[in-house]
Amino acid sequence: MKKFIKNLTKITLPTIAGLFLFAGIASAHVTVKPNVSAPGAWETYTIKIPVEKEIPTTKVTLKIPNGVEFQEYQPVPEWKVTTKKDTSGKVTMVTWEATGDGIQPGQFQQFNFVAKNPDKEGSAAWDAYQYYKDGSIVEWTGDEKSDTPHSITSITTAQPNESAATANNHHADNKVKEDTSKTESEESNSTPIILSIVALVIAVVALIASLRKKK
Repeated sequence: MKKFIKNLTKITLPTIAGLFLFAGIASAHVTVKPNVSAPGAWETYTIKIPVEKEIPTTKVTLKIPNGVEFQEYQPVPEWKVTTKKDTSGKVTMVTWEATGDGIQPGQFQQFNFVAKNPDKEGSAAWDAYQYYKDGSIVEWTGDEKSDTPHSITSITTAQPNESAATANNHHADNKVKEDTSKTESEESNSTPIILSIVALVIAVVALIASLRKKK
């Protein structure tokens, strides 16, 4: 039996570990946050680049969505930043290129930049291109159902995060009230039982005492 369990462990543990590893790799997409921002706002965006292969990422190019005005970036040691502009002088692409070893397997890197959102509500799709040391490129330009989706920021005046927080607080308050009522009800229901037990104990003690006197 012990040998069977040992062999079963040898088979199942690597399988489970492999599933977790696969899930981690499958979800490791290049993303741009936040997902929601206000029209006309000067937003600080963050692009996050994980490494999905067993070789380093050495360069990342981000296409600036139409209507979004790139303003400035936060410098990062061992990374050179260049921009591409259109005829009107607006930045259309930003490239971060490693001057050192780049992003190693099992690591990720984040770059921050400031951009002005469009004045009207809509959505901003962030197309990104991830370059690996072996010359391969992963184009994060697909829709949300593709294997290599691009990030999308909703430009809207709505504040879903605040609404969700309010709903969660309301739910929590109701939960507390419900638990309190439940506790009070349980205490109320248990009171007659406790009194009955006490009365029974007293009756037994009285009976024993009475029998002793008769003896």
